[in-house]
Amino acid sequence: MSSAATVVVFSHRAEVRDAVRTAVGTHPASDVGPVRYLECATGAEVVAAVDRGGVDLCILDGEAQPTGGMGIGRQLKHEITDCPPVLVLIARQADRWLAHWSMAEATLAHPVDPLVAPEAVADLLRARAGRPAVHG
Repeated sequence: MSSAATVVVFSHRAEVRDAVRTAVGTHPASDVGPVRYLECATGAEVVAAVDRGGVDLCILDGEAQPTGGMGIGRQLKHEITDCPPVLVLIARQADRWLAHWSMAEATLAHPVDPLVAPEAVADLLRARAGRPAVHG
């Protein structure tokens, strides 16, 4: 990807959105290109942003209130044609089954690990662009 990828980051808590941006950074991998963040504090903002188009990835806080990221992710997958990939932030590994139910392509655990998050984001952006994941 040469142009900036647009990544929606959703949480009702600004500190969670900040933690995601800090952990992933603006260049998650050398072959992915820059990332531009669109922060959303409500589920309605996420749905409106994705509905407008141009979103390459959604990172949704599964613990958000009053509507959690898993429910929003599932809604997006059912309502948006060519829905961007969804990554759900989970508080416990036991919540992975809920993320699967939400149709998310990936999960990250709270707190967001800066060694793991960029690779997860880069893999989803590569997949969106039709390119294979790079590991090594």
